[in-house]
Amino acid sequence: MPSQPNAAAHIQDLGAYVTASPSSFHAVHEAARRLNGAGFTALDEREPWQMPAGAGKFYVIRDGAIIAWVVPGTAHPTTAFNILGAHTDSPSFKLKPKPTTGKFGWLQAGVEVYGGPLLNSWLDRELQLAGRLVLRDGSQHLTATGPLLRFPQLAIHLDRAVNEGLALDKQQHMNPVYGLGDPAGEDLLGLLADRVAGADVDAAQIGGYDVVIADTQAPAVFGAKGEFFASGRLDNLSATHAGLAALIAHAAAPLPAGSPIAVLAAFDHEEIGSASRSGASGPLLEDILVRISDGLGASASQRRQAFAASFCVSADAGHAVHPNYAERHDPANRPALNGGPLLKINANQRYATDATGAALWSRLCADAGIPYQEFVSNNVMPCGSTIGPLTATRLGIRTVDVGVPLLSMHSARELCGVDDPYRLARVTELFFRTAA
Repeated sequence: MPSQPNAAAHIQDLGAYVTASPSSFHAVHEAARRLNGAGFTALDEREPWQMPAGAGKFYVIRDGAIIAWVVPGTAHPTTAFNILGAHTDSPSFKLKPKPTTGKFGWLQAGVEVYGGPLLNSWLDRELQLAGRLVLRDGSQHLTATGPLLRFPQLAIHLDRAVNEGLALDKQQHMNPVYGLGDPAGEDLLGLLADRVAGADVDAAQIGGYDVVIADTQAPAVFGAKGEFFASGRLDNLSATHAGLAALIAHAAAPLPAGSPIAVLAAFDHEEIGSASRSGASGPLLEDILVRISDGLGASASQRRQAFAASFCVSADAGHAVHPNYAERHDPANRPALNGGPLLKINANQRYATDATGAALWSRLCADAGIPYQEFVSNNVMPCGSTIGPLTATRLGIRTVDVGVPLLSMHSARELCGVDDPYRLARVTELFFRTAA
């Protein structure tokens, strides 16, 4: 397998990717920029696809999701798809309609909770607004404000019992401040329009927007031996970035005969259930796979043969054992940071891993010289889920759930080991060229 940059270089590049990706729309824009630099061709779903016979590398963006793929020169109508599935969104807060609010001389932003963030982790941080503005003529523009907002915490002098239990009301307490003045004379959308780079956007022409809050603190490597990496949006840009790096490296190397079609599928809206046109419950992946199959001249029966031979690695962040809350973890399976990526298992199929998927993951990690760790929940702790079961259910494609172990999952600033994202990328690159 071609060598990728080492773990130190990979973690720095992950930090750069996160910094460039404060929203799902920015994440796919940055992914597209990198794919363009690697010679990939953008395709438009609304147009016929002119894919040349033989090898090719392409991508499609649908809102906050991106699908990219590499077709080997030996591809035929029943060639399998090897898919790395991830997601571009993270728990946060989303800007409401009529967002300019405030009182007592404060300007505040009206926001709605998006997904399941750890609310207290967002307090007393310098935050930004980021996302897309859609004008009435249908044009779309990315915006990112840089440091702008803060959820200010109440002083302990005014709540002496706060350290015995902090209770945050999502409507009353989670209203960030962004300035001083009279909200009647201010326009937060105008500020967002002013922060669009490279375009003169009239705020009066904004017809809609998808704008979220993101942390602005730079990612950092730290720890006694530099073994930790802290950043926002590691759930799940750690996997999106690993898949992107692996696909670009895969496309740059000679492909062995019989290689599958390598696919990166980075969906949006996983944190709120995936039920959207750009989420894993929607038709996006199937739409793209069918069109690739059509381009190879496959019949409906041959397409089903290809799907039956295909495999999806659903890569999403998982839990490392917490030293202060060890009782919340399974007593026999306690993943550590820098112990390798996780193989995620759940008896009730909240993760899609079965024995076939576990065996494939074990073989891939052994062939790549990468350690891995098994994760299973404590029986009294409800298990989360991923895009894995959704992909398996929609398409009938064999699926295994994996991911990078984290602490502080769903915090504004999460923690992983410096080695694990690189290892995930290494195994993914091998997966992309391995007949499953």
